[in-house]
Amino acid sequence: MNENKVLYKIKSLESAIVRKLETDIDEKIKVRQSLPTFTQLRIIEYILKHEKESIYQKDLEKVLNLRRATVSGVLQTMEKNNLIKREISDDDARAKEILLNDDAKNMFLKRKNKIEEMEGQVISGLSHEEITIFSQVLDKMCNNINRL
Repeated sequence: MNENKVLYKIKSLESAIVRKLETDIDEKIKVRQSLPTFTQLRIIEYILKHEKESIYQKDLEKVLNLRRATVSGVLQTMEKNNLIKREISDDDARAKEILLNDDAKNMFLKRKNKIEEMEGQVISGLSHEEITIFSQVLDKMCNNINRL
């Protein structure tokens, strides 16, 4: 395996981050319920940031750049785990508004702190310029993939 391949390095970094976050989670949370995935955390964060707005599945698909089937599956799991509830919209009976349960808000805040700590560890020793360049390179890679 070529150690200089970008995709392998990205996957390796992602795996290391997930492993580290999972080992740092409070054992009480692990026993009580399953841990939210990064996608679930992104959904919770988006809904919290837009609390004054009605949020629908199509909004999440667009903002998170995910397929309809992917978002649908994630929302079903979140609903099953009592993180969200979906209610028929007052504006459109065909659409269901996504609402967060209090457990989701509390869980997000706990995980958010861990993620912020991990972010600090990951960028430790990097200059602001290196972080900016890395972020720009990742954006370009995402754009390259989206053009395929």
